[in-house]
Amino acid sequence: MTSSSSSANRPFSRSGPVPRKGILDIAPYVGGRAQAPGAARVFKLSANETPLGPSPKAKAAFLAAGEDLWIYPEGSAAPLREAIGARFGLMPERIVCGAGSDELLHLIAQCYLGDGDEAIMTEHGFLVYPIVTRAAGATPVVVRETNLTADVDLVLEAVTPRTKMVFIANPNNPTGTYLPGSELRRLQAGLRPDIMLVVDAAYSEYVSRNDYEAGIELVSQSDNVVMTRTFSKVYGLAAARLGWLYAPEHVVSVINRIRSPFNVSIPAMRAGVAAIEDTEHLARSIAHNSQWLAWLSEEIGKLGLEVTPSVANFILIRFPDTPGRTVTEADEFLMKRGLILRHVKAYGLPHHLRLTVGGEEANRLVVEALGAFMSREV
Repeated sequence: MTSSSSSANRPFSRSGPVPRKGILDIAPYVGGRAQAPGAARVFKLSANETPLGPSPKAKAAFLAAGEDLWIYPEGSAAPLREAIGARFGLMPERIVCGAGSDELLHLIAQCYLGDGDEAIMTEHGFLVYPIVTRAAGATPVVVRETNLTADVDLVLEAVTPRTKMVFIANPNNPTGTYLPGSELRRLQAGLRPDIMLVVDAAYSEYVSRNDYEAGIELVSQSDNVVMTRTFSKVYGLAAARLGWLYAPEHVVSVINRIRSPFNVSIPAMRAGVAAIEDTEHLARSIAHNSQWLAWLSEEIGKLGLEVTPSVANFILIRFPDTPGRTVTEADEFLMKRGLILRHVKAYGLPHHLRLTVGGEEANRLVVEALGAFMSREV
């Protein structure tokens, strides 16, 4: 091995274990930064976390679960599935819970993708999609977007006899754009019955558009659609690692054959139940986001920066490719002030930063700092 190469690219010993084909082609996922060295105060606006945090009832339930740490959790997360079912009017037996929606995406890919298969995703889609695809031995097929939005026609044109899965984030991260329900249904109708449509609705609670559908109806009416959701965003339980999916019964049966029997811990499960039942805290979180998403979009747009219209809890900001105003310089300028945004070059957006809607103080500081950055002499 050479000391200059990274561990991910180092050649393996001929006498030692070798990973399966395609694993070394995976670029490891890198999360948003959390540190701003030298800054007196830090505002982490890079990970789409809710500034209001979790429901106090969820925190209390999580802490109380410490009395039962010696007990194995209920293997199928039945209490949580029942709470989700009651909240959304779903059959609990068609719900699978997991350690974040990321685990569920891995399980779906492991069950339905293999060597020689293809999975379609859009060019600025969530970076986990190509990871789970390659991990299953399949090939990612990346399709162009139109105006930073998934294009149903282009997705359907990319389908081949080897296509077995289509991933659609709705709303999409990091663009904040979405497909109306009519377009989602048109996409499903254009796919062969043996192609799985995975609708990742991680940010669905934030969307207030009348033409939006999270995917529940589409799953109920179809045999080849799965919807994934998370407790990491509006419910504020990112540290607990908790997600769920809604799928046809035959898909649930398949996934449960390889799902770890205790993949949701007791503290996470109880916090999730309390969070989903606390509708007042949920309403406050959504109202806060609606107010400040609109304010940030308008105020940053006034500075001469391009803001992609978003329906989620973040906005995508494009910086000009001119000296003194570039995204790299903006990132450095903000970091020195303790304002951490997400550089999204890995998503094919080299001139953009993604800004999570924060608390009032953080939001005002970001606009003030961006104003100073754009008005400074260079």
